Amino acid sequence: MSNPLDVLDELSASRPALSADEIDAAAKRIADIIEPTPLQFSARLSALTGAQVYLKREDFSAVRSYKLRGAYNLIVQLTEGEKAAGVVAASAGNHAQGVAFACKAMGISGRIYVPTTTPKQKRDRIRVHGGEFVELIAVGETYDAAAAAAAADVERTGATMVPPFDDVRTAAGQGTIAAEILDQLGTSPDLVVVPVGGGGCLAGIGTYLRDRSPQTGILGVEPAGAASMTAALVAGGPVTLPEIDPFVDGAAVRRIGDVPFAAASSFGGRVVSHGSLPLLTATESPGGAGAFRIMQVDEGAICTAMLDLYQNEGIIAEPAGALAVTGLSEITVEPDSTVVCLISGGNNDVSRYGEIIERSLVHRGLKHYFLVDFPQEPGALRRFLNEVLGPDDDITMFEYVKRNNRETGAALVGIELGVPEGLASLLERIADTPIQCERLEPGSPAYRYLT
Repeated sequence: MSNPLDVLDELSASRPALSADEIDAAAKRIADIIEPTPLQFSARLSALTGAQVYLKREDFSAVRSYKLRGAYNLIVQLTEGEKAAGVVAASAGNHAQGVAFACKAMGISGRIYVPTTTPKQKRDRIRVHGGEFVELIAVGETYDAAAAAAAADVERTGATMVPPFDDVRTAAGQGTIAAEILDQLGTSPDLVVVPVGGGGCLAGIGTYLRDRSPQTGILGVEPAGAASMTAALVAGGPVTLPEIDPFVDGAAVRRIGDVPFAAASSFGGRVVSHGSLPLLTATESPGGAGAFRIMQVDEGAICTAMLDLYQNEGIIAEPAGALAVTGLSEITVEPDSTVVCLISGGNNDVSRYGEIIERSLVHRGLKHYFLVDFPQEPGALRRFLNEVLGPDDDITMFEYVKRNNRETGAALVGIELGVPEGLASLLERIADTPIQCERLEPGSPAYRYLT
């Protein structure tokens, strides 16, 4: 039996190459059903960076993410026979909503495979957008497991696959974002910051800007726990990551797509380490083109950006939706330059905010965990509070590890500091107390279990 993924590769070989003209054609195809999303000036981010920062609000789309663009552009081009056979898609959630919306709009049946880790909010929205035209199937813990199941379905049934990123038609649909940005600004931005998961959005936007606005710099931002584009650029081709952090579910992809990699490779950029991006200028790359860079950001920093967007601008961004703003917060840009950050999606499950707050506190150096072995004598806990905790510190978690006789013995203690600089004095007080305390180091198995 042939490999279903090989079948898809053969089909993609006959499709037209990704180009600015193809993206313009996609813009015309989707115009009747997809309205342009707002480009909003951000006073807060402009003040923080010294640039003129705009937010491209893809969370305003009908499915609250940019994924509808690519899904609709692909499905609307199918032949009548292909439409009758139905479509299949694999997605972490947002692409699935785009496919579901397109299926219902065109009266086409579809089967959508999602990881079992896909938030309930996204699953519910898929069902709402697709209605009776879509069957939702949860399989595996990652996007890649869902993609394998979807590919097997295509080979078995003859339905058409609607890839979330590794298809010229999908990437062209995503590239219409760049066409809108140029039209809405009325001029070329100095820098466009794009989130990177599978790479389709970066491929489409970057391709259009390289042709129509070559002086514009492009910054792709990946979650540190799933940096598949970085791995591909370093290796010279797509590679499969051995493991990923699924927290940024909209961008947690083990292997970058071949179409996005080919596009990104043509942009003439380089990879920079986390947090060390140099000053971005419009003349770094050969031929006077704008710079192209890829960077990674910590998941905790993403959570902090999500909370800042919510508390200041009232924007409900999902983790992948806050990637671009997170990247902007960690670089230096030219004063008074024009920067556009893509808010790629707003499908965030409210039940996740507890974890989001936790990860943000840890990233900011405010939350720390300890195993405290209290002596089996009265007043041990009171002594810990008096001798160890500072005036601005607070215990946010206290749980005895022992199942029995929980009044004595080791306890897991979470401490939130008033300021990050308070950690040094806290550790000094811990060293001076006779109570045995072990700090749980970030990155350790026990710590990963907590966060």
